[in-house]
Amino acid sequence: MTVAWRVVALAEIANFASLRRHLGRLCADRLSTALVDRATGCIAGLRATAVARSLVEFELGSTDLAAIETAVEMLRVAFEAPFEFEGDRHKLEITFAAAAAPVGSTEDVRLVEEAEGALEQARAEFRTVLRDLSAGTPAFDRLSLIRDLPDAIARGEMFLQYQPKVHVRRQEIASAEALVRWQHPRRGLILPGDFITLAEESRQIDALTLWTLDRVIADQRILRAEGRDLTIFINISGQLLSDAEFVASACRKVREGGAKIGFEITETAVIRDPQSAIANLRKFDEVGITIAIDDYGAGLSSLAYLKELPARELKIDKMFILQLTSSNRDPLIVRSTIDLAHALEMEVTAEGVETQAALALLTVMGCDMVQGYLLSRPISIEAFRAFLRDDKLKLGGDGRDSMFKRPASFWRTA
Repeated sequence: MTVAWRVVALAEIANFASLRRHLGRLCADRLSTALVDRATGCIAGLRATAVARSLVEFELGSTDLAAIETAVEMLRVAFEAPFEFEGDRHKLEITFAAAAAPVGSTEDVRLVEEAEGALEQARAEFRTVLRDLSAGTPAFDRLSLIRDLPDAIARGEMFLQYQPKVHVRRQEIASAEALVRWQHPRRGLILPGDFITLAEESRQIDALTLWTLDRVIADQRILRAEGRDLTIFINISGQLLSDAEFVASACRKVREGGAKIGFEITETAVIRDPQSAIANLRKFDEVGITIAIDDYGAGLSSLAYLKELPARELKIDKMFILQLTSSNRDPLIVRSTIDLAHALEMEVTAEGVETQAALALLTVMGCDMVQGYLLSRPISIEAFRAFLRDDKLKLGGDGRDSMFKRPASFWRTA
């Protein structure tokens, strides 16, 4: 079976500073646009975005790694030819890097982080760097991470990033999802896929989730003071849905904090112990916590459980959204899921929205909310606050114009 691949590539103009002195600021600001134009003219189906004055991000899909290597080489060769500005020809020195992985095998944020890491390596080694992530994320010493995890919170190594969810009809940010990250002092950034399972195995997931809840409540107070009263969603492990002590602590924190909190749970989390899970989810609902069913369709979807859950939101897994406009079956599944959720009086969120075509189709289908890289990647609370203050959401245009035309430093958390 043919496996689809996804690539994020970055092209940086290494001699941008000298070109700006020679050409002037206004002309130099058009350099990245020139890169975009040449790249899209070189490779059909390539999506290119100027994310900074000297940096362009490319996204493309392919069927194998060899085709990706060919595409990367085509871009590199295309950029070697001089560019014409103000009647003169100028050579752009391009530092090129990319990260590639089979679709669905690697988190989106991991792919972007690996592309940024590849760019740093390319700068240092003066060569094109392509990282193949098909073998998965870097192998970590599980025992070492388990030993480090209890002190990670106390040492301030854990932090949150927020990804907004946008209401399609109202064209406004309706809520956001809080995602926990671990900035390890030796291993660098560690994403949830590498440590959440370890936290569950070592019985530390309750402490980590309660810390997340405390942090979200504190950040939400800041947002409320700035006039942004948004519901913030937290991912809840299935292990915690049968933990009476955790349930009591979480309910108390939400009650005392007066926060607008949502819990995202997966279908498989309920299936582990349905009786306890459903009973505790109803307790969450009673204190005002919004329940959302996460990754719907990716697990063992059960209508029997679905009708019992006090859920007010259903999130369609991104595996159905990423190929929404290129598949015959995915649109049928998505449309029927939206109709089912509405019949059960739930709102629907589509995860993994990355193209205007997918957004347009979801709008026609009646999807309530969307979340994905078309709108914003997960960002720090400071960047999220700036985003809420500065950006005017226009879903009819290209969301990447407002979200991604920023310096790369904007998206990074110190």
